[in-house]
Amino acid sequence: MSNSPVDTDEVEHIAELARIDLDADERDLFAEQFADILASFETLDEVPEVDRKPDLTNVMRTDEVEGSLDREQALSNAPETEDGQFKGPRVS
Repeated sequence: MSNSPVDTDEVEHIAELARIDLDADERDLFAEQFADILASFETLDEVPEVDRKPDLTNVMRTDEVEGSLDREQALSNAPETEDGQFKGPRVS
């Protein structure tokens, strides 16, 4: 086996957790592939950080109190009402 940061015992442990049966060749192959994946993540550490001001601005409008519908207007388009409330189908 090579000087891989991932050994076959770790691969076997992960395979057991996933309930996957691997033979020796597959364990070696997955150890190499895991090592390549980890190496790819290590290259991300080499990317320089860039200081930028965020381009985001507050796009929310301010809250304004406005008049609302009275009960008659709110219930005017309801298919059914009862005792001044919307009436819907029975749930149970």
